[in-house]
Amino acid sequence: MDSVAFDALEEEAQSRVSPGAFAFCACGADDEISVAENVAAWRGLRLRPRVLRDVRAIDTALTLLGAPARMPIMLAPTGRHRLYHAEGERATARAAARAGATYVLSTNSTVSIEEVAAERREAPQWFQLYMTPERDVTEALIDRLAAAGFTGVALTVDTPVPGYSPRAARMPVEADPAIRHVNLPGAPIARTAYDPAFSGVVAYPTTFRDLEWLARRSPMDVLVKGVLRGDDAARCVEAGAKAVIVSNHGGRHLDTTVTTADALPEVVGAVGGHAEVYVDGGIRRGTDILKALALGARAVLIGRPMLWGLSVNGADGVHDVLAHLQAELVRAMTLSGGASLAEIGADLIAPARIPLPLAGRG
Repeated sequence: MDSVAFDALEEEAQSRVSPGAFAFCACGADDEISVAENVAAWRGLRLRPRVLRDVRAIDTALTLLGAPARMPIMLAPTGRHRLYHAEGERATARAAARAGATYVLSTNSTVSIEEVAAERREAPQWFQLYMTPERDVTEALIDRLAAAGFTGVALTVDTPVPGYSPRAARMPVEADPAIRHVNLPGAPIARTAYDPAFSGVVAYPTTFRDLEWLARRSPMDVLVKGVLRGDDAARCVEAGAKAVIVSNHGGRHLDTTVTTADALPEVVGAVGGHAEVYVDGGIRRGTDILKALALGARAVLIGRPMLWGLSVNGADGVHDVLAHLQAELVRAMTLSGGASLAEIGADLIAPARIPLPLAGRG
């Protein structure tokens, strides 16, 4: 596997999985503008490196919700990993544990909570939650998670209704009775959010009142995933969230949203240090991670590259992706004059560039 060039890794992943599974991983909503702009926004930011600093030893260790982690890189919640590798989420969890990275398991996992927990080692494990109107279902799930040693619940709030993807519609995922959402009541066959059966269905009508209930009821810290506005972030913290994840769901549901790179500073400012802030969407390089940290994120989450690595080489492939991004981050910190995460600040980001005027006539 070539994890150095993510373009090559993506191409190899495409050759190893079904067309429907790859389309589901790669696609975005409508015209896929947000998918492309998420990546471009990080690349468009410019760094202002410091010089003459002692960078002989680089430290990327930190705490995430109080738990120690080796790197500010987490594995984002993405469902249905058995579409990409026979071991599914168990392989992903094993890779995270080996790297010392936090893994956020999806509600739509195709491997049981307990099997994922068995791979934990010292790395934190969190759970991404889609709430349902049946409170008893959610209560049973969070109690099961706590018993299995999970320490965080990330409530996803940006998909009250699924988006539409023309690419996924052209190459749908064929339902396989052997691949199921095993942690949900009845272990239903794993269908994607783009399945025609879900079109227009308000599946997760979560409100701030639900968040307040979850924060009271959960024995684990509660995060909110899918925030793009400062006012919403502040209300989430008031409702009991310990962290917010700046995310537009990888551009998969509402197209033409603000990019996560653009939304991040506003959310950080609104939270004001009262909660941790993380960000996902379009992170492809160590320099992207450095920029996110400079803009105030405590850590980033990686989605699609994780699935590429999983498709190509299972747990080892996911670990290679994490190791590669960690190595790039260390190199970017060294070249920018920051020996620790505490030394990465907003001064590393250049002010917005002003377009040069076009040459006039005459």
